[in-house]
Amino acid sequence: MIGTLFSILGGGLEALVESATGWVGMGVVFLYSFLIAFVLPGPSEVVLLAPIDLGASPAGNLLSIMLVSATGKAAGSVFAFHIGQEAKQAGPVVRWLRRSRFDVLEWSERRSVQLAQRYGYGGLAVALSVPFFPDTISIYAFAILETDYVKFAVATFLGSLGRLAVTVGLFGGLVTVF
Repeated sequence: MIGTLFSILGGGLEALVESATGWVGMGVVFLYSFLIAFVLPGPSEVVLLAPIDLGASPAGNLLSIMLVSATGKAAGSVFAFHIGQEAKQAGPVVRWLRRSRFDVLEWSERRSVQLAQRYGYGGLAVALSVPFFPDTISIYAFAILETDYVKFAVATFLGSLGRLAVTVGLFGGLVTVF
């Protein structure tokens, strides 16, 4: 039920992002990016489709969207990080996740532990730079393992910005057409 609600909310926000314009549209991009970091399913790359015109060059408008989105996603990730820090203290939450049908916690912990041990926060940034890969689980798993809010915020900002840059690099012409 809750998942369906978030899915509907996310779909509505995606449509809002795709029609967002001007400075209000930048607020929509920020809000969507904030929410996608910790609660909404869906692609964060949809912000690149926002037809925002701030009176700058097309490249300037796109860079502004990317920076606002990365800032929103970093802020949402820090919120998720805080929830993860609290979850470490909440035994029932961790026990429930461990018993869950899909054993999400074990899988995400294993991957995140490997990433954290091998590459630290840089590994998180690189992992978050992969376009169209769901990253909410990675954010929460990494949040449970680490403790430095500032490094986490910087890594998620750089990873989110990297993800959008990679997407623009791969689909550059298509982003500006729509």
